[in-house]
Amino acid sequence: MAARPLTSAEPDFAPVWPLASLLSTGMASDKDDGDTGGDNGDGNDPGTLVITRPKPKTKRPNMYRVLLLNDDYTPMEFVVHVLERFFQKNREEATRVMLHVHHHGVGECGVYTYEVAETKVTQVMDFARKHQHPLQCVMEKK
Repeated sequence: MAARPLTSAEPDFAPVWPLASLLSTGMASDKDDGDTGGDNGDGNDPGTLVITRPKPKTKRPNMYRVLLLNDDYTPMEFVVHVLERFFQKNREEATRVMLHVHHHGVGECGVYTYEVAETKVTQVMDFARKHQHPLQCVMEKK
C-alpha cells in the first residue's frame, strides 16, 4: 500500500488527547493569542495545545492553644499523667506545665490545628470525668 501525501490541513501525528475531550473538561486554554496560523518559529503553531495548571494558593490553618485550668480538687499527679498521656510530654515537661497551672491558674499544653485541639480537649475532659476529677481543658485561637 502506497502512502498518500499529507495535505496542509492533516497532521502527520495522532494527538495524545482528543481536543474535544480537553475542551469539555476545561483543561485546554482557549485564549486567542492573535496568531493567524503558520509556524513563526516560536513553537505556537496551530497544532500546539498549551495546558496550564493553576498554582494552588493554600494558606496555613488557624492554630489553637490547648489550655489546662487550675482547680482545688484535681491531684497534681493526675495532671502530670494527663500531660504525659495526651500531650506526649516527658515527666519533666509535664511537671513544669502542671506547676505553671498550679501557680498561675492556667497553662498551655500545646498548639494545634482546630480539629486536633478539639479532639485533645474532648479526650482530656472525658478522661477527667471518668476518673471523677473536675479538671477543665479549653482551647483558644492563637
